[in-house]
Amino acid sequence: MTDLIYTLETFLSEKGIYAMTFILMGLGIFGMISCGNYMKKIMCMNIMQVSIIFFFLALGQKEHATLPVIVENVLGADAYINPLPHALMLTAIVVSLGTTGVALALLMKIKEIYGTIEEEEITGKGWRK
Repeated sequence: MTDLIYTLETFLSEKGIYAMTFILMGLGIFGMISCGNYMKKIMCMNIMQVSIIFFFLALGQKEHATLPVIVENVLGADAYINPLPHALMLTAIVVSLGTTGVALALLMKIKEIYGTIEEEEITGKGWRK
């Protein structure tokens, strides 16, 4: 039993971020498919975007590396973390905020026109009846 706990702790400490990423992505996809409310679909879209950002940031890490700032007694590029994935994910966060803002604006207009944000009532194709 102790070996199993040690193995689980080792796996989660080394690969836990990847497990969390896949769980979040699955949760987002499941929500997009199963939810009929457009607001919930927007939230699930954001969950998927966050999981992709986690994934890229986890890929950008190296063991025993430091921030890309010049430090005394540290020589060579192998001692530094690559800053490019972090910069790209910062851009992805800004794009995510923009798409969320546009989606919420469209959702407000849909609510104004149709009086609801339920997909079944708007499209008339309710499979949940």
